[in-house]
Amino acid sequence: MEFNWSKKLLAAAATTLFVVSISFAQQATIEEGKRKVKVKSTPAVPELARRMNISGKVKIEVVIAPDGHVKTSRAVGGHPVLIQTCLDSVKDWKFEPAPEETTQMIEFDFRHRVFPGEAKKWGVSRTGY
Repeated sequence: MEFNWSKKLLAAAATTLFVVSISFAQQATIEEGKRKVKVKSTPAVPELARRMNISGKVKIEVVIAPDGHVKTSRAVGGHPVLIQTCLDSVKDWKFEPAPEETTQMIEFDFRHRVFPGEAKKWGVSRTGY
């Protein structure tokens, strides 16, 4: 009876150790996969987004070729009006070369800004927020 209980305990400990080691290995590959941007362009705010006061974050997943150019990109989240301008912008980005293809997440933050000429129109006493 004692022998079966110790086998179960040993199996549970080995399984836990295996799962923990896999999770740390995945975390390390994500950290190692970050590549620095050499050339980037800022996405333009679409006129529709400006008129509708749309703001928020857009997340884009890019696959970067070994030579540093963006091979593919896809939207992971964000407002549909803002997504296309981010996809258009990121396709021109260049990253540092690496020995292999990598995947990276890029986040764009669109904040509504009130410019000096528009402050009165929006009933705001100061510009920006």
